[in-house]
Amino acid sequence: MKHYALRRLLQLIPILLAITFLSYGMMRIAGSDVVEQKMENTSGTVSQEMIDAAREELGLDKPFIVQYFSWLGNLLRGDMGTSYVSNKPVFSTFVSKLPATLLLTLVSILLTVIISIPLGIWSAIKQNKATDYVIRTASFIGNSLPNFFVSLLLMYLFAIRLNWFPVISKGVSLQSVALPSLTLAIAMSAKYLRQVRATVLDELSKDYVLGAKARGVKFSTTMMKSVMKASLVTIITLLTLSIGSLLGGTAIVESIFMWDGVGKMAVDAINMRDYPIIQAYVMWMAIIYVLVNLITDLSYRYLDPRIRLGGIEQ
Repeated sequence: MKHYALRRLLQLIPILLAITFLSYGMMRIAGSDVVEQKMENTSGTVSQEMIDAAREELGLDKPFIVQYFSWLGNLLRGDMGTSYVSNKPVFSTFVSKLPATLLLTLVSILLTVIISIPLGIWSAIKQNKATDYVIRTASFIGNSLPNFFVSLLLMYLFAIRLNWFPVISKGVSLQSVALPSLTLAIAMSAKYLRQVRATVLDELSKDYVLGAKARGVKFSTTMMKSVMKASLVTIITLLTLSIGSLLGGTAIVESIFMWDGVGKMAVDAINMRDYPIIQAYVMWMAIIYVLVNLITDLSYRYLDPRIRLGGIEQ
């Protein structure tokens, strides 16, 4: 297991390097840079000398490959640079947004688990009955609605009509996180409960379930001790991948509710061509996704002994 984990970690290094290089290049060819963006919002006439001086100060006058390796070298030394817009260290800016994203992720995952797993199991148990049809129809509707539309519906109902929650987030608090996390949980639950249902149905059709029923074992006992244990691999995979996407930030939902997390930070940085902030976000997304996938792979061995890494014991 240790050799496998080490090998996978080494394989991730070129992937991360490729991600940083491609993202850095795509941002540079996207259009105007931060200097031009600032000058467009500046009243009065700005000379070309001032623009050139500003570009030189930010290091934007150098060739792309020089800029990239300079940034990469600083990153490997723990220096993520300074924001072009706020002139604050990127690392401290990023860390200040992280608690909001962590809270949003935690609450969204908890709501998703509470909604999707019980409903998915219930739908499987009540297969082709009225309850099953209602749950599947609701999941289809929930999966069809885009996040921004669900956000507006929840905002109108719970914030404007019932006045239970604030329309715009007021700091990092449970009251403010309720609507954005519920928006995310509705979309994820609608998708995951169908997959939980399919996984449980697949297990219920296997011979060991029929054997347990023939021996007079209670269905609830078989369900909890056998079916759910066998279904854990699929369920854990879904949840861990969701954690990766949520930690990366959900820009649309965060922007609608003005939730001050890394997703909204990234949107603001893109609008202002704040390259150091964007690169910090890209690295965060890349590292989160590769680590979540690695942890998921390693967890398979403990959840399902039938799975062998590479076909042999490690």
